[in-house]
Amino acid sequence: MNRRKFIGQSGAGLALGLAGGLTAGLPALAQQKMVLKATDVHPLGYPTVEAVERMGKKLETATGGRLSIQMYPAMQLGGEKEMIEQAQVGALQIARISVGPMGPIVDELNVFNMPFVFRDVPHMNKVIDGPIGTEMLDKLTASPQSKLVGLCWMDAGARSVYNSKKPIKSIDDLKGLKIRMMGNPIFVDTMNALGGNGIAMGFDQLYNALQTGVVDGAENNPPSYESGKHFQVAKYYSLTEHLIIPEILVFSRASWDKLSKDDQALIAKVSKEAQQEQRKLWMEREAQSMDTVKKAGIEVLSFTPDQKKRFQDAVKPVWDKYGSKYAALVQRIQDVK
Repeated sequence: MNRRKFIGQSGAGLALGLAGGLTAGLPALAQQKMVLKATDVHPLGYPTVEAVERMGKKLETATGGRLSIQMYPAMQLGGEKEMIEQAQVGALQIARISVGPMGPIVDELNVFNMPFVFRDVPHMNKVIDGPIGTEMLDKLTASPQSKLVGLCWMDAGARSVYNSKKPIKSIDDLKGLKIRMMGNPIFVDTMNALGGNGIAMGFDQLYNALQTGVVDGAENNPPSYESGKHFQVAKYYSLTEHLIIPEILVFSRASWDKLSKDDQALIAKVSKEAQQEQRKLWMEREAQSMDTVKKAGIEVLSFTPDQKKRFQDAVKPVWDKYGSKYAALVQRIQDVK
């Protein structure tokens, strides 16, 4: 059976089942056994995947097996664009999505997609753990356009450039390189401002594009660079850390609205716990990934503060184009210590 057809039918089946429970009243729905479909572009064992699987075990324990999560990792249900679309129609319930592709859907989220908006990863974590993080999840949930519920944030570290052509020892070395970016105009403009040629492309297409030379490189965090096997075809990794983008765990609004209030509260609770658990898993995996790529002979380059400032100065046109409407929020982010 065609994969998309299967996904659509399975989503429709769940929706019908949930609707049937509603017609019988909430007590009937409360007793209905439900398997929540969750998806991620990353493989089993990856911090975000592991955190959601742990959520599933907690749900099973708390409900005596009535609620559970079935994880579809490693792009089994497509890339992030497809994941968002399927969640919006209720074909799946839970998806781990980068803020990158969510920015065009809920504009306020784009503030987190601006280059160098966070001082470092600890700063980003303080922001998403605090009032600003809560507000942004609430905006996502309240947006009629999103058709999603924001459950929690997840750490994705800092994104840096890797390529197959040459070491990036300064901003000048980026000139002319074709670098894959996530599908958001801010990211493409950011790479263009840095001197590269930004090309929007799904993560699911990237390995083949690197292998065949469609792109010269990409940018991502160490675990994605390592687990996606990109280090096999792009052997130069430069710690530009130009983007520090948190990720969001979202729930299908179409499915959420059919849950009882108690089940919604339980899922919200285990999601908040997952936010902290995933962060610990992330720190461990990031260290392991850096160790793996270095042992594989990858040249990892870092920059002095003065060298990094050249990257920061270069993205001023991006801030001029997109940043003014976020000025008040950016000030609040910068004020977080």
